[in-house]
Amino acid sequence: MSTRKAALIDMGTNTFHLLLVELNGVGFKTIYKEKIAVKLGQGGISQNQIAPDAQKRAFHTLKHFKNLIDGEHIDQVFAFATSAVRNAENGSEFVSKVKADLGIHINVISGEQEAQLIYEGINLSGSLNGQTTLMMDIGGGSVEFIIGTSREVFWKRSFEIGGQRLLDAFHYHDPILQDEVEKLESYCKEKLQPLIEAIENFKPTALVGASGTFDTLTDIYFESMLQCKLTGQHVFELPTVDFERIFEMLKTKNREERLKIPGMIAMRVDMIVVASCLIEFILRYVPVEAIVCSHYSLKEGAVARLLSGETRV
Repeated sequence: MSTRKAALIDMGTNTFHLLLVELNGVGFKTIYKEKIAVKLGQGGISQNQIAPDAQKRAFHTLKHFKNLIDGEHIDQVFAFATSAVRNAENGSEFVSKVKADLGIHINVISGEQEAQLIYEGINLSGSLNGQTTLMMDIGGGSVEFIIGTSREVFWKRSFEIGGQRLLDAFHYHDPILQDEVEKLESYCKEKLQPLIEAIENFKPTALVGASGTFDTLTDIYFESMLQCKLTGQHVFELPTVDFERIFEMLKTKNREERLKIPGMIAMRVDMIVVASCLIEFILRYVPVEAIVCSHYSLKEGAVARLLSGETRV
């Protein structure tokens, strides 16, 4: 069976991911993966701009990724940009500059396309079964929600209320104030009205969270239980009572104290509080015993498409 290699770059608002894979028709093997906290949205996202410093960090990271891709002699490169770039007034200028200087063509995808790729990534991880599930992915710029099963999507939508935006709007004190938590929750209630209606309509009975914040929450949970995550495992369960315990702890600590929590990583330490507030809000509408956490998300969704024989993602 012939194998081919591909590179996937997910240019998120907070984190840039690189995934180098070898495809063999039925499955894929990871050659290399790396994530870097580029913070593309920092200093500009609330003004719909990519700030000059953020652009510098992005170029530096993409150049590094390009060297790794070239080192593996990969010519199939799929790069995706999401919320920070699609909403920035200087986004297309940034995309053109990357193409001219680095030769990387960036697909700036809509929120709808992003939600679909996230669904395909979650599905590839084996997180879904016959039951109707609410899936969520908390990015720095946007949050995607999908309701569906392993066979089909009933409803999907992207909302521009990601972690960096919530951080800029609500998290002024550290530790966060109860008043700020309440303001954030009432903002979510207002912005997520279409989601709340969809939940009432489709009645999901399971909740899956994709990568990012959910990876870190499960890392903290596993550390607290003195357990190790198994290599090669892509789906983890976080009991709701343990999420609540971790959330209460996150709310009472400042940044420095949060960094000391076993399982915490520096690139998540700022956004994890507001992201957890959002998860807590969602649990009111989809009360589950445990949150299923899928390690796969958007970039693995792109891999799923390549595996299904599509040449373009």
